[in-house]
Amino acid sequence: MKIVVCVKQVPDTKGGVKFKPDGTLDRAAMLTIMNPDDKAGLEAALRIKDETGAEVTVVTMGLPKAEEVLREAMAMGADKGILVTDRVLGGADTWATSTTIAGALRNIDYDLIITGRQAIDGDTAQVGPQIAEHLDLPLISYAQDIKVEGDSVIVQRQYDDRYHVLKAKMPCVITALSELNEPRYMTPGGIFDAYDAEITTWGRKDLKDVDDSNLGLAGSPTQIAKASDKVRKGKGVMMTAETAEEGVEYIMDKLLTKHVI
Repeated sequence: MKIVVCVKQVPDTKGGVKFKPDGTLDRAAMLTIMNPDDKAGLEAALRIKDETGAEVTVVTMGLPKAEEVLREAMAMGADKGILVTDRVLGGADTWATSTTIAGALRNIDYDLIITGRQAIDGDTAQVGPQIAEHLDLPLISYAQDIKVEGDSVIVQRQYDDRYHVLKAKMPCVITALSELNEPRYMTPGGIFDAYDAEITTWGRKDLKDVDDSNLGLAGSPTQIAKASDKVRKGKGVMMTAETAEEGVEYIMDKLLTKHVI
């Protein structure tokens, strides 16, 4: 069995967020981590590997430094890492990103593709479903449990205060929630092996069945009008009330004045 996990290197917002003049994130200038939903998807793949002996390949698209998350994934237990990087792919929105990743995946044999539900830098939850659409594969999203049964997967799909149980024949695409599991730590031996391992690097020329008009910033139908770091809130108003009734009256007056109630 062959599993492909799509991961993304995302900004660690604890270190601050920086933007380029065109409104896109200046990823090279920020601290980064592996996207949490993707990491849960990777852990799910590794657990299937532990049970079945499956081969796990991790794919990411990004700057050359995105190689870091591939080595992290390999230190956790993944078998192979593929980095898709090229200047012409920069500034991609979800459409251009999914087109690029699908073009890369067409070069790979797979039974199952796992992505995270969404990335914390965009929160769109679009790339996984779009990859499935590009590759004409069944999709199960919002997975909170994954099991392999023969040539099929059985997935608990989160839905409001309950879940659906869905079964799909492979090949198919699953998008994973961060709540799916608790990802394992890298092992010391795994770290040494990962940093000695060879990472496969692909560029534009390696993408299969994609058109330049759908790649990078130029091929992104979503255009950013304005972007900024989160705005600091102003200092709150403090008051001292003689009685509880006076305090309640003051608060209710403010809520009515601001049309909150």
